[in-house]
Amino acid sequence: MVAQADLFRKGSGGALPAPRRLILASSSPRRERLLSELGLPFAKVPPLFDEGSVELRSPSELALELARGKARSVACRYPEDVVLGADTVVYLEGEVLGKPGSREEAKAMLRALSGRRHEVFTGVCLVCLGMGLEEAFVEVSSVFFRDLSEEEIEAYANSGEPMDKAGAYAVQGKGASLVRRVEGCFYNVVGLPVSRVCEALSRFGIRPHLFWVEGGSGAWSDF
Repeated sequence: MVAQADLFRKGSGGALPAPRRLILASSSPRRERLLSELGLPFAKVPPLFDEGSVELRSPSELALELARGKARSVACRYPEDVVLGADTVVYLEGEVLGKPGSREEAKAMLRALSGRRHEVFTGVCLVCLGMGLEEAFVEVSSVFFRDLSEEEIEAYANSGEPMDKAGAYAVQGKGASLVRRVEGCFYNVVGLPVSRVCEALSRFGIRPHLFWVEGGSGAWSDF
């Protein structure tokens, strides 16, 4: 389910040029792995963006503005490349659940999520200044936790897995045992709505299926 989408173009349009280099504006190992599994060659450049500069607003707007900020901070340094920025927001009944700062905070988040439904918003922004093209959208998925025992919460928090995850869980890891079901894009909950991203990349002249040769995958060197 798509909550919001917008497309911004400048210039005269027409046929897209030959594929440009793709840059992932992220430090997330999960997003890096998802792109690598698509067989897409890409470089990874950490964004220079102050996330605290974005005022708290609706979760959809927050995810979108954070993704834009990340992508634009890298695009200005590499204007001829296609830059992909993304940010994931976990939202539970009016509260944004960020990355826990301690195991106690992780336990508190897990207790709040136990037996309840919450939403995961991932904002995505693609920018290529050389093409005069920017596209941004938000994907939303609903996640349903089963009832968790205090013993499970303690064990999961002590595993260390929740510590760098928004909402204090990883649906693709040990946290899968906590989730009853996901409505919407599963990969959106991991951190990147892969199908929608591939559709958007094609409008920048990057078509993932063209890289699907036997043994073809991996990232360009970071720089």
